[in-house]
Amino acid sequence: MTVNRDLAYLQSLLKELCSLPQEAEWVEFKQDNDDAPMIGEYISALANSAALLGKQYGYVVWGVENETHAVKGTCFKPSAARHKQQELESWLLQKTVPKIHFRFFEFVAANEQPAVILEIQAAAHTPVQFDGIEFIRVGSYKKKLREFPEKERELWRVFDRVPFEQQFAAQNLEAGDVLKLLDYPAYFDLTDQPLPEGREAILAALTADQMIERNDSGHWSVTNLGAILFAKRLQDFQALGRKAVRLIQYRGNNKLETIREITGNKGYAVGFEGLIDYLKTLLPSNEEIGKAFREEVPMYPELALRELVANAVIHQDFNLSGTGPMIELFANRLEITNPGVPLVDTQRFLDSPPRSRNEALASFMRRIGICEERGSGIDKVIAQVEIYQLPAPIFEQTQEHTRVVLFSHRDYKDMEPEDRVRACYQHCCLKYVNREPMNNTSLRERLRIDEANSAMASRILKQTIKAGLIRLYDPNSNRKAYRYVPFWA
Repeated sequence: MTVNRDLAYLQSLLKELCSLPQEAEWVEFKQDNDDAPMIGEYISALANSAALLGKQYGYVVWGVENETHAVKGTCFKPSAARHKQQELESWLLQKTVPKIHFRFFEFVAANEQPAVILEIQAAAHTPVQFDGIEFIRVGSYKKKLREFPEKERELWRVFDRVPFEQQFAAQNLEAGDVLKLLDYPAYFDLTDQPLPEGREAILAALTADQMIERNDSGHWSVTNLGAILFAKRLQDFQALGRKAVRLIQYRGNNKLETIREITGNKGYAVGFEGLIDYLKTLLPSNEEIGKAFREEVPMYPELALRELVANAVIHQDFNLSGTGPMIELFANRLEITNPGVPLVDTQRFLDSPPRSRNEALASFMRRIGICEERGSGIDKVIAQVEIYQLPAPIFEQTQEHTRVVLFSHRDYKDMEPEDRVRACYQHCCLKYVNREPMNNTSLRERLRIDEANSAMASRILKQTIKAGLIRLYDPNSNRKAYRYVPFWA
């Protein structure tokens, strides 16, 4: 069955998948290849690889050139395809064990080219077979799982671990108690569904989205996913009370004097918009930021705040007890901290494919529009920082936490050398992932350096090269044509 999905969502998903620096073990790009057994083997391989990597889905994308990830269009139409006198999807389902959900989406890409995405649910509990054989991705190659025993062992270890979201925050409840604990009207509002008539229909919808679960005795359990998203009061769930977001405002640039401290009590989905709105009321304003704005604007861009706060709640390590996400507002900066060390190098936040400890939480937050598209959003953060002409943010790892620091506006002359080098590196990363050239001119625009002072930009470029963060794209090119790429490119 071919399922309809919002066109904007599919175009956004296609853009995110195409922006991956290379074909990943959970994504396969095809042009027109519609060989049915090949598709079935990829369903097995990508389902198993997605589970191994902690992804909720794997994807096969038709209409994309493998080397460049350019959208070229495809002639493949799964809704009309048949194999051995059967509809393609029906035949694939018969050959797949255990039965997992997979869906073909046919749509028109943003450049008007036809595209197809096959969304494949990650394996759960046992490896997925196709026609009696289990497959896995090794790099960009599809292989038989039995040929890689170390991957097979790791896959079984993954199945043995129950994700945080599927564990229970409260158990053995009556139906009425479940509805007292959860803000279920907000669930239907945020998922754009009408509120059903009758308790059973409400419970059925929450069960389908894994917010609650009914046990054999007929009683109910609230999953961590349901509680962390839709709790009326997180403190009603013993293990989750400390996971509420704390917001602290200090007087000055240190922690000596606190102006106010607030701890949220609602689930993340219910309380997110209120948190952002309240944070915005505390932010200082900047009357004029160069050519970008000619009127008073908030010091920090709202899109950057939304992405960073969403990342902090989504990517936290819930296994660390006694700590939760925290937002600290100082006179000259904003710090957002979450429990858990990052899963990728902080220097690679901008280009690395998204990884999350809590994929079900991340997926639902994307679904209700709290975080945009399917990436970390760091590219949007850097882009907004450049528009607002703020110093480059810091992404840092402590022993058990991840912290992002946004700085208030500072003129070029007031920046430290390390601020300029960091801005140069992040600017280079942003240009690279956007497939745009980074050169002396673009760096001058980023840092508001006059054309007459291009030597200042050249010095920053040399310092950033010396720091090992960027390199010349072609050292043999004419000096005026110098372009720069990140060290990892």
